[in-house]
Amino acid sequence: MTRFLLQRVLLACLVLWLVSLLVFAGCELLPGDVAQIALGQFATPENVAALRLELGLDKPALQRYLNWLFGMVQGDWGQSIMTRTPVAAMLAERMSNTALLAGATTVIAVPLSIGLGLVLSLGNGGRLDRLGSVVVLALSATPEFLIATLAVLMFAVKLHWFPAVAYLTPGAGFWQTVQALFLPVATLVVVVTAQIARMTRAIIGNLLGLPFAEMAMLKGVPRHRIVGQHALIMAVGPLANVVALNVAYLVSGVVIVETIFAYPGLARLMTDAVQARDMPVVQACAMLFSSVYVVLILLADTLANIFDPRLSATRAGKVAA
Repeated sequence: MTRFLLQRVLLACLVLWLVSLLVFAGCELLPGDVAQIALGQFATPENVAALRLELGLDKPALQRYLNWLFGMVQGDWGQSIMTRTPVAAMLAERMSNTALLAGATTVIAVPLSIGLGLVLSLGNGGRLDRLGSVVVLALSATPEFLIATLAVLMFAVKLHWFPAVAYLTPGAGFWQTVQALFLPVATLVVVVTAQIARMTRAIIGNLLGLPFAEMAMLKGVPRHRIVGQHALIMAVGPLANVVALNVAYLVSGVVIVETIFAYPGLARLMTDAVQARDMPVVQACAMLFSSVYVVLILLADTLANIFDPRLSATRAGKVAA
């Protein structure tokens, strides 16, 4: 296990280094002059040249990349071009909002979706299984902006139950926070629950088609016992990967939801920085999102390795020898 973790950590570091190369190269290839865009179209050439010198844009690309890379490793994300504030402070402010949104959605959606997937798998092709599978498939194929828009029209505009803008005021109470987060969290719960439930149903269904499950059914073992005592444990690895990808999506892929509800999260910060050509913020957000993906996939691979019955049998054989 130690060797496995060491290999995965080294591979994760290699992936993040390659991502840093792609992020920096992508920002370099964007058209336009960053200094000119920051100062506006009426800036004088002298002012543009002075800003380029201040930002270090007059240095070779390789030197700027190395300075940015070593600074990022040391925790220095640079300074925003537009606000002239440290990028780390901007990330910390938005990260707490994104963590709150993603955490609330995960706590609700993951148990709900896995439970729903297990219930559908117990249906064994019956009416409930077919109906539930159709509903889950339809929801997973529905664009999130449509769900968010319908939620705003129904619960904010027509019924006036919840605010249409998820604005978090400093020092807000518990119920005020719940009201502000209800619509964006509900939208994400619907999307994530549908995706994880569909994959859970497929994973458990494939496991129930294996010889051990068919033999147990022929011997009269109830289907729920096979699922609860055997199939669910074997499904931990694949389910961990599905959950990891969906949680990573909650951190970095909720641009549309944050935009519709005007939620001050990391994804919206990155879109605003792209429009303003604030490259230090764009690079920092991209690396942060990539790091979240890599860490979650690393955790999922570790869980899959722990709960893999073939690897468990191998380890047990080595211990017995």
